[in-house]
Amino acid sequence: MQQTPPAADHPEYNATAIAVRLVHEDLMILRVQPDGDVPEYLPGQYVTLGLLTDERRIGEREHPDDHRHRLVNRAYSISCPILDENGSLVQRDRSEFLEFYVALVRRESDSPPALTPRLFAMNVGHRLYMSSAPKGKYTLAPVAPDQNVIFVATGTGEAPHNAMLRELLSRRHRGRIAAFVSVRHKRDLAYLDTHRELARRFGNYRYIPLTTREPENLGSTHPNFVGKRYLQDIFASEDLLQLLGWAPDPANTHVFLCGNPTMIGAPKRDANGLTAFPDPKGMIETLVELGLQLGQTHDEGNIHFERYW
Repeated sequence: MQQTPPAADHPEYNATAIAVRLVHEDLMILRVQPDGDVPEYLPGQYVTLGLLTDERRIGEREHPDDHRHRLVNRAYSISCPILDENGSLVQRDRSEFLEFYVALVRRESDSPPALTPRLFAMNVGHRLYMSSAPKGKYTLAPVAPDQNVIFVATGTGEAPHNAMLRELLSRRHRGRIAAFVSVRHKRDLAYLDTHRELARRFGNYRYIPLTTREPENLGSTHPNFVGKRYLQDIFASEDLLQLLGWAPDPANTHVFLCGNPTMIGAPKRDANGLTAFPDPKGMIETLVELGLQLGQTHDEGNIHFERYW
């Protein structure tokens, strides 16, 4: 990508965008290089990215914050390139940047989103803020080398799973690994080619992309009609075994959930102190019905989740 002059620097900024790949107008893979060393992180953790409100943003609507000098930020899970240009697994300790998988939030109102329209207005060389200490307990800590791992994500919720997958493959994980990703359209699968290559190369890995808005999802007369394929419906049906290729054993399987809170379906305590699952049913209730356990902490049970909003 052609280099462009960096934006005027500010003391709030401590990092530079070194690659901005627009998958399409609403989806981006962003690589950020900190001014100092790349912080060490556990796969699954996140950092905070930020820009000032007087930075340019896409969209034509004026907003009161547009002319204020205020840093707006939000947490983004760390994704990663998994294969290098030679087709080898990327070594995490040799990276000079962190990678992020970012969706543009579109909300036409008097209060449009503050950060993503500004991130999507950036070019290579643009300065920004990145927190220096990765955080989060959504990690591979509970997983033993022989246990099976299933990643379940919607959209950019795939980001932390990419980092986790690279870690498992790099350390030659002996258990089975599968990654389910649900998106609206096929064009939203930014890492599709990489995962197909990984599935071809590693016999213990399977990638299952699902869509909800393609013609075969919406038109009952389509020759390949499958209907809308929501993750919780797949896991509650006989299709699971066919797609997965093996039956998940609750005694030897960890499931990681990241993305839309409705998909995850985290339970809450009701007025009587009893756990109540939301309606409609999400993945957690579906997995519990399959015999898996939701613990009280990230290190307990074999259902683990990270909500994106």
